[in-house]
Formats: sequence, C-alpha cells, structure tokens
Amino acid sequence: MARLLIVHHSPTPNLTRILGAVMAGARHEDIEGVDVDVRPALEATVDDVLAADGYVIGTSANIGYISGAVKHFFDVTFDVASAETRGRPFGYYVHGRSDTSGAERAMQSITTGLGWSRAVDPLCFLGDPDDTHLAAATELGATVAATLMP
Repeated sequence: MARLLIVHHSPTPNLTRILGAVMAGARHEDIEGVDVDVRPALEATVDDVLAADGYVIGTSANIGYISGAVKHFFDVTFDVASAETRGRPFGYYVHGRSDTSGAERAMQSITTGLGWSRAVDPLCFLGDPDDTHLAAATELGATVAATLMP
C-alpha cells in the first residue's frame, strides 16, 4: 500500500481548517490503496519521510518565510531525503496574513533541492479561508493521494 505523508504546522484555527480539508481530500472514498500519515512538523522524522511515497507540506507564512517548525522539519530530513526520495510527488499549501511570497520561494527552493515532483499547483493565500480555499485544499490532498494509487 502506498503512503502519503502530510507534514504541517497548524497553530491557528485557520491552518487547522485548511489541514482538515487537505486530509479529507487525501482520505476521500474514491482514493484507494493509499494510507495517509499526518505529522506535525516538529514530530515528523527522517523515517517518516523515507516510508512515504508522496508528500503534502502545510505551513504558515511567518515574517516572510515558512514557519520555524516546517523549516526545522526540512533541516533534519533534507540530507537523507534529497538522496533517497527524488522524483516523489508532492504538493504544498501556504497560508498567511500579509504576504506569502517569501514562504512560496522557500518551498520552491527546498523542494527543488529535494528533487520532488510537483503533483499539483501550490495553494497559497491570505486571510480567512473561505469555501473556495477549502475546496482547493481538499483538491490538493486528493490530487497528491491519487497520484499514489496503484
């Protein structure tokens, strides 16, 4: 069975809602043969990354960058992951209050360095998530999970 790893930093109700939508998409009844493993960024390990076949990363945009928790996740997994996980599909979302551009650049740079293959366009937006944002988050989760189906 394939495994999708969702790594997130969700310290606010808005980020928790977005994560819930991503998880709902990844676990949709039409997605078969894919286990979904959800880990807070400060708890995700190299073993989690190596055991997964695809990834969704969720972060807030903090002071123009990805959250410190997601940065820490990449710091502790990057060397091994870049050697062992090249070509694996991924997607990501960034939520902020004033600007997500720095966090978007960081995610693009890091995932390019990892050699991961983007399965879906990133979801990046400001403000409270509305139904359109949550639908896009659901689609993001479903799309990455669907790429892993046998």
